[in-house]
Amino acid sequence: MMRNAIIAGALLIGLAACGSETEPVESENASYSARQYMQAVNDIARIDDREFDETRQPAELLAFAQIDKGEVVGDYIMGGGYLTRLLATAVGANGKVYAFQPEEFIAFRPEYAEEQDAAVAPYADNDGNPVNVFPLRGPIAQPGWPEPLDTIITVMNFHDLYLTDFPEGTADEAVQMLYDSLKPGGTLVVVDHRAVEGGGVEAANTVHRMDSQLALDALTGVGFELEEESDLYARPDDPRTANVFDDSIRGMTDQFAWRLKKPE
Repeated sequence: MMRNAIIAGALLIGLAACGSETEPVESENASYSARQYMQAVNDIARIDDREFDETRQPAELLAFAQIDKGEVVGDYIMGGGYLTRLLATAVGANGKVYAFQPEEFIAFRPEYAEEQDAAVAPYADNDGNPVNVFPLRGPIAQPGWPEPLDTIITVMNFHDLYLTDFPEGTADEAVQMLYDSLKPGGTLVVVDHRAVEGGGVEAANTVHRMDSQLALDALTGVGFELEEESDLYARPDDPRTANVFDDSIRGMTDQFAWRLKKPE
């Protein structure tokens, strides 16, 4: 308990240093670099995450996502909270992170609830009240964001929308929700494991990979515009045929990374 209190106090001081009530949001035309996000990467709450940083390249991802101080960001399908912890410091004391864990995931694996609690705890005050990270739970297509968002990020989970375990139409409902949840001009960042070309819905269900053309058609179909594609996680040696949880490829899959815009 004492260790948690010390960590929480240190994080609150760090967040306060990241922004003040008068600090403006950075210009959308600002240049973004991995270097400017090193405070987020070095957050003391991320000690256990650092073993994954070499492959997940957190600073580069935040730069690609163009996260600004003071932004309101949704971590859609937060999993173990890896991205939540990065965003907490990246948005600063004036920003907000809504960390969404689907109820369906928790029902399948109850540990997801515990991981959500652990991810948001360091960013609460001494009374346990959220400072700038707020947990959300709900149906996968209905996160219940309490306000319009500047940015939504979903990493290695977009394919889950196409699992046949979910009711028919879940993917369409979720994609429309992502679009509607953003402010005009808002950004959606999607990172996912690439399936073989033409893999379709079957790839999501058999190897937990996303058919990139299927994803792009769904996203642009509701109005998103693809602003930039990054080769940050491109690994051409991956044949894209193995299940992403297979030891032979886990952590080294070929992935696409997109930044999409909702028009003004």
